[in-house]
Amino acid sequence: MAKARSAALAAVSARPVPPRARQKRALTLVPPPAPSRDPATALPASARGVNAKIADFLAQNQPETPCLIVDLDTVAEAYDMLRHYLPLARVYYAVKANPAPEVVSMLNLRGSSFDVASRGEIDLCLRLGVAADHISFGNTIKKERDIAYAFERGVGLFAFDSELELEKLARVAPGARVFCRILVECEGAEWPLSRKFGCSPEMAVELLRRARDFGLDPYGVSFHVGSQQTDLDQWNVAVGRAASMFSLLAEADINLRMVNIGGGFPARYMREVPMLEQYAGAVMAAMTRHFGNDLPEIIVEPGRSIVGDAGVIQSEVVLISNKSADDEKRWVYLDVGKFNGLIETMDESIKYRITTPCDGGPSGPTVLAGPTCDSADILYERTEYQLPLDLKVGDKVEILSTGAYTSSYASVNFNGFAPIKTYCI
Repeated sequence: MAKARSAALAAVSARPVPPRARQKRALTLVPPPAPSRDPATALPASARGVNAKIADFLAQNQPETPCLIVDLDTVAEAYDMLRHYLPLARVYYAVKANPAPEVVSMLNLRGSSFDVASRGEIDLCLRLGVAADHISFGNTIKKERDIAYAFERGVGLFAFDSELELEKLARVAPGARVFCRILVECEGAEWPLSRKFGCSPEMAVELLRRARDFGLDPYGVSFHVGSQQTDLDQWNVAVGRAASMFSLLAEADINLRMVNIGGGFPARYMREVPMLEQYAGAVMAAMTRHFGNDLPEIIVEPGRSIVGDAGVIQSEVVLISNKSADDEKRWVYLDVGKFNGLIETMDESIKYRITTPCDGGPSGPTVLAGPTCDSADILYERTEYQLPLDLKVGDKVEILSTGAYTSSYASVNFNGFAPIKTYCI
């Protein structure tokens, strides 16, 4: 029996799932005409710079650097576009991407739900007026007292990926809806996720059976194909595994009702990526391929794609140097680095676009580094960045598409450098 179950899961079954006790949804793969968008956002990433709204703010206010400027109109537009192209999905914004109160409040007003990872993020959302039933406690690693804290305040949706976590939920969140996160490959992701989260589909099937035995509501399955995912087929593979789990559990009279497809939708960095409508099309094609017209509820947890392109970091050039007389590669040191906003340059994974006041003139190879007394605070050394030869100490540069995973990742006070300040406009 165990071998048969394993084979069914490994085969990524495409057979229709038995009917479940829920209302079927009308299916359409052709959304209505897209809402209007800023013509600049339709351009290739390489042709876009700082938008006029942020440029005006920087010129008029000249804030102390480094600073992050987030255009709330761009955030709203990204949310609306996602809702347009994935109308059947419920959006749970990943608060960790950018927890600025202005961002959370604005998305709440637009009808978003929220994926949270901690008691602190729960408190933030509730303080800003988010309804508890619009919150998912999506971290699979939670203190039991934090689960109880959330449940007492009305949160009723929880992720898990292990037996001990399931036991915590059964003790302090009786009857809660729970979903099990499964492991999937992250090939094609520029910020791959490790094996820290998720379990094998085989284990997930057994855990969801246990969830029912514990008096919990086995609600569904979740996965995450990796952040800044560029391979659209990854959702097809993952959805196929989820559908196989639906079939196996239906045989035990457990009717799962939800698939959480996680995040992975991109921001615009150095490398060109498909457009949002192509991602949405790939997701819906995968869902219909593996579930037919009897679709489960769909949850999506975007973070980077909602706030990434809305943000610009302005930084000051602190130093320019060479390591030897005959070394043509200059070192340009900025007042922002790995520890105060740019941790995703670790392993040079996320490659941000940079604009300078000298763009258009002669340029040369450059190593980019941050300001701290830590040798790890090098942003790009292997990746070739060509910066203008006329760039000088004191110049301001803008680092584009930095609205996600920058301010929220910044250290508290490493080396005495304050966390990057955020302005939401």
